[in-house]
Amino acid sequence: MNQNPIPYIDEDLQALQESARRFAEERIKPGFLERDQTRVLDRALLREMGEMGFICPELPEAFGGLGLGTVAAGVIHEEIARADLSFSYLNLLASLNGQILSKYGDPEIVGPWLKKLIAGEAICAIALTEPRGGSDAANLRLKIDRDGDFYVINGEKTSISAADQADIAVVFGRTGTPEDKAHGVTALMVPMNTPGITTNRFDCHGQRAIGRGSIFFENVRVPVSHRLGEENKGFVQVMHGFDFSRALIGLQVLAVARVALEETWEYITQREAFGQPLSAFQGVTHPLAQYDTEVEGARLLCYQGLWLKDRGLPHTAEAGMAKWWGPKLAYDVIHQCLLCYGHGGYDRGLMEQRLRDVLGFQIGDGTAQIMKTIIARVRAGRKFVPA
Repeated sequence: MNQNPIPYIDEDLQALQESARRFAEERIKPGFLERDQTRVLDRALLREMGEMGFICPELPEAFGGLGLGTVAAGVIHEEIARADLSFSYLNLLASLNGQILSKYGDPEIVGPWLKKLIAGEAICAIALTEPRGGSDAANLRLKIDRDGDFYVINGEKTSISAADQADIAVVFGRTGTPEDKAHGVTALMVPMNTPGITTNRFDCHGQRAIGRGSIFFENVRVPVSHRLGEENKGFVQVMHGFDFSRALIGLQVLAVARVALEETWEYITQREAFGQPLSAFQGVTHPLAQYDTEVEGARLLCYQGLWLKDRGLPHTAEAGMAKWWGPKLAYDVIHQCLLCYGHGGYDRGLMEQRLRDVLGFQIGDGTAQIMKTIIARVRAGRKFVPA
């Protein structure tokens, strides 16, 4: 099978890639359809993934990671997503939240949780979106009040991935005034078994094994020691980590597009129409050839963003490009592949579930419009691209 080697993946990372692919093919892919139907997440399988070192390989060894860098995380994210995009979202949540916890948390508080995340023994949600809006994340309403050595949380977060399955959550809320906007937001690490927390679960179109839902906070008391970053600066500080996760999302959805293309190229050489294989018709092959080209270009862009991050270089624009282009391109690719299968593609199965799963990434973690605004601000300067 064509591995599509790229400059950012050296021999060591290729070995990691092969190991992750074997695990994904043998252990994750067989339950792909069943997990979608039952909406049950296999925690034992998550622990297996942790034992293999496939969760947060970029984190320092002091926290239980491998210290391999973010390109290594991208390699693993691709291979797990090839088998099941929904399951690979666990890798994404761990990497995004792992970066936040390790950089901004008190090591004595977050350290044990990081080791559990890396071992596949815990799931961490990121609680940012609220009922009144998602993209305007700096305009939060969830209230966090200081009471001595504790913070008291009241309000609701919604459309939160793994809301009803998470063991901890990174929660953003307002400690300042509404006029403070992003400069009045604080981030906390909150154990989900804390009294006063309740959750529900939505009936979503895709990524059903992970699920989304709301988290309700009623007088939830969290020690001040659980704060991530400085008070009133949580949003400004922590949101930089989203550049990393956006590049990973691009790789995840493009991995699904790549495997769909691989299967479809093989299928059109075997299926015949009018006495010829479908591959003899340019109306079939030319759209696939175009999408194959675009997928390879988009994939390189994602790895470029991770490569820049590993070197401490600016990568906000590249991350924004990966996040808006990757999910849209992946959806269009899988849609085209599904059409090549005709009525067989319309049946419930691998291709249609892939289509449902990638669609959500055009909505969550920042819409295409927001990503393009971010890119414009990098290129033209923030003062010339007002909010």
